[in-house]
Amino acid sequence: MSKYLVIVESPAKMKTLKKFLGPKFALESSVGHIRDLPQKGLGIDIENDFEPDYITLPDKKDVIKKIKDSAKKSEIVYLAPDPDREGEAIAWHIAQILPKKQTIKRISFHSITKQAVLDALEHPRSINQHLVDAQQARRLIDRIVGYKISPLLT
Repeated sequence: MSKYLVIVESPAKMKTLKKFLGPKFALESSVGHIRDLPQKGLGIDIENDFEPDYITLPDKKDVIKKIKDSAKKSEIVYLAPDPDREGEAIAWHIAQILPKKQTIKRISFHSITKQAVLDALEHPRSINQHLVDAQQARRLIDRIVGYKISPLLT
């Protein structure tokens, strides 16, 4: 049983990280976003402070199951998607699907080297809600503008 779980965006990163981390670490990949606005309809409650209606992406059900199962066996889950606003949003969405009692820490590294990864594990942080909010604002604006203008362009 692994003591720690590290979740990255890319399955390719998992292979490299396995070389750096010992048997106490399990690795999973979200393969990008796991939730998004629905494909049909606006997916935003404009009357309720523009509250987004996120849904689990249909092709990510197996990915989410693997993440949840691995998290149940781990003391600490380290969220390690890319260190940008998209990665921060992915980390936030993953945190939303994990049990509330789960210990979750956010780590980020700008290069996939043993030293960078170990430094990140030594200096975890919480999810940066400002970056999450920035990504959500961008996503909602894209949806609102696209949804309202697309019919005019056809």
